[in-house]
Amino acid sequence: MNDKALNTLEYHKVIDLLTELAGSAGGKEMCRKTTPLKDIDTINIAQEQTENALTRIFKHGIPSFRGAKDVRESFLRLKVGSSLGIRELISVSELLGCAASVRNYNEEVEDSLTGMFLELCPLDDIKRDIDRCIISEEEISDDASPGLKQVRRAIKNTNSKVHEQLNSILNFQRTLLQEAIITMRNGRYCLPVKAENKSSFPGMVHDQSATGSTLFIEPMAVVKLNNELKELELKEHEEIEKVLAALSEKVSFQSDIILNNLRILTVLDYIFARGALAKNMNASRPVFNNRGYINLKKARHPLIDPKAVVPIDVYIGDEFRHLIITGPNTGGKTVTLKTVGLLTLLGQSGLHIPTLFNSELSVFDEVFADIGDEQSIEQSLSTFSAHMTNIVDILKEADDRSLVLFDELGAGTDPIEGAALAIAILSDLLNKNITTLATTHYSELKLYALSTEGVENASCEFNVETLKPTYHLLIGIPGKSNAFAISGKLGLPKYIIDDADSRIDNDNRHFEDVLGDIEADRIEIEKQKAEIEEARKEITELRRKIKEKYDKIDKNKEKILRRANEEARDILQNAKDEADKAIRQANKLMQSSGSTKDLEQTRSRLGKNIAGKDSALTERNKKQNYKKVDAGALHIGDEVHVISLGLDGTITSLPDSDGTVGVQMGILSSNVKVSDITLKASDSTAKEPKDSRVTTSGYKLSKAANIHPELNLIGKRVDEALTLLDKYLDDAYLSHLAQVTIIHGRGTGALKNAVHSHLKHVSYVKSYRIGEYGEGDHGVTIVTFK
Repeated sequence: MNDKALNTLEYHKVIDLLTELAGSAGGKEMCRKTTPLKDIDTINIAQEQTENALTRIFKHGIPSFRGAKDVRESFLRLKVGSSLGIRELISVSELLGCAASVRNYNEEVEDSLTGMFLELCPLDDIKRDIDRCIISEEEISDDASPGLKQVRRAIKNTNSKVHEQLNSILNFQRTLLQEAIITMRNGRYCLPVKAENKSSFPGMVHDQSATGSTLFIEPMAVVKLNNELKELELKEHEEIEKVLAALSEKVSFQSDIILNNLRILTVLDYIFARGALAKNMNASRPVFNNRGYINLKKARHPLIDPKAVVPIDVYIGDEFRHLIITGPNTGGKTVTLKTVGLLTLLGQSGLHIPTLFNSELSVFDEVFADIGDEQSIEQSLSTFSAHMTNIVDILKEADDRSLVLFDELGAGTDPIEGAALAIAILSDLLNKNITTLATTHYSELKLYALSTEGVENASCEFNVETLKPTYHLLIGIPGKSNAFAISGKLGLPKYIIDDADSRIDNDNRHFEDVLGDIEADRIEIEKQKAEIEEARKEITELRRKIKEKYDKIDKNKEKILRRANEEARDILQNAKDEADKAIRQANKLMQSSGSTKDLEQTRSRLGKNIAGKDSALTERNKKQNYKKVDAGALHIGDEVHVISLGLDGTITSLPDSDGTVGVQMGILSSNVKVSDITLKASDSTAKEPKDSRVTTSGYKLSKAANIHPELNLIGKRVDEALTLLDKYLDDAYLSHLAQVTIIHGRGTGALKNAVHSHLKHVSYVKSYRIGEYGEGDHGVTIVTFK
């Protein structure tokens, strides 16, 4: 692509945004060197990589590539047998650590990036050796080698001896010293001695103060020890060199793998920078073709504030090859040109573009743009000449694989000659089948587009009422001149506007009237379209609400049925328990030759128990607003509902003095209280009341249906969180959940520690652990029950 088009369309500004998102020096360099591609297969591969990176970013965030240090220059020295320095070995360690981190970032999916992730080889043993030996850029660990450890131990011991000797001298010869301190001069321990006491203090003079009153003398008693220290320091340096040489040898042996890791990390950094840019721009992958066809849906210029930019729909290259855009100044014509050109360049660079999904772009070998930033009506001849020189170059180089963008084609000279030149230039490009977009104010170009096959009009909408452009692009509609309307709104006298209108020939006036009618019809169609769309949205919302209502009914139905089954099971179980108990007592009485009176007492006790139950049910059912039955209004054969049993039946006998009636319920015949029945024919036909009793089995069923496998404690105080945790663990365990997740966040770690401390004392907790990558890491704890 020619540099002029790249600069005119501000391509490099987007590339700067891309470069900022890369983490490594190599990745940033690849970003800076990004240029549009020309092979459609290569472009699609790059687009797929960007799409896969964007998908991974949405799922797991952006991996860090800051540790991908460029070690290529250091490895050149390795090839000639040199050793690496401490800083260089640290860079190798950081590179291997970055490789390990990025490889762990990979998930179990198959996409265009999987192969690169799997090709990374972290070489953990080399990284461990480097980290073990090198503490920082200034310090090698004592444990780097046995020899180094021994030498440093000797240095420590010798230093202690030196200090003992010097402290002894300080104590016994204090009067000879300027100060009672131990100092270093030229790497040797010295004492500050008064100049007049030089002859009384045997030793070697290494320095003196600025005034000459103090001499820094190395006492003879420590000269030998200082010499030993010097020798030990040399040995220490030799041992360090041996350690660095040993590490360098290991690195050299795996240099090809390390350099391959660097290459892969650099490429991945570049790809994920493209994905991050797509996320920031809310961009999508375009579909590419070789037909010269462009169809951008809700396209946005990436350098305009997303809150201010107005999306546009642009298509060209199918039914027409040329698009002539007209409209008022500052109405968005130039932005439209730059948007089409810039998005074409970005798409061919493997970058996603800020449009809706399935927007289409064509692959062009060249993009030419003659777009001037100067919008003044007082354009000089030199400006016209500069534009024409650029147009001449474009006409020489453009072919059917080119995209050409003209802003104000033919402007800057006599309008008649300028319009004629513009039409001639466009005709030449159309004959060469070159995709072209041009903006203009000339009416002649509107007529040219209307009368020429393969050329289409478009306009930037303008609101005459507000005197402001809407920035919407309308394809198929030429722009109407709004000079008279705008002038009137701004206060120009009507008689002057009428005079100007009378000076326009009938053909031009008729043409403007036709454009006005077209615009009015378009506005009416847009209004009707908006009303239809609003009605469609209302219908969709109504459908959604109706579906939610039916879903809620179905859900409640399931709950009611499940609760009824649980209650029925309770009733049957209680009945069985009472019957078994009665049988056991009857057998016991019979075996002990008990009297009939004892049996009657047992039967009476059971009857009272059942009556008590019935009374409780009846009392509760009163709260259900069942309609009371008048005993005198009952007749044999009336159909009734027995509330306590939840059964329908027929009256077989009228109420006695105790208010008891006989009811036949299928094969079951029973005497029940009048207060426990309601007429079936009534509108308030009784339904089985909800029983508030919940058995252990019922508890488990209900809890298991509602308990969630996660508990979020973020934002809770420790005491409040532990209360919630304790209840939640009980519910989850009784619901037979095998494993749950406790979300406590990272924070200061106080909440996590409190949760772990509590879990230690829960008897039914089998184990717990910190979450792994993808589960929430250190922000969650996974609990497993026994």
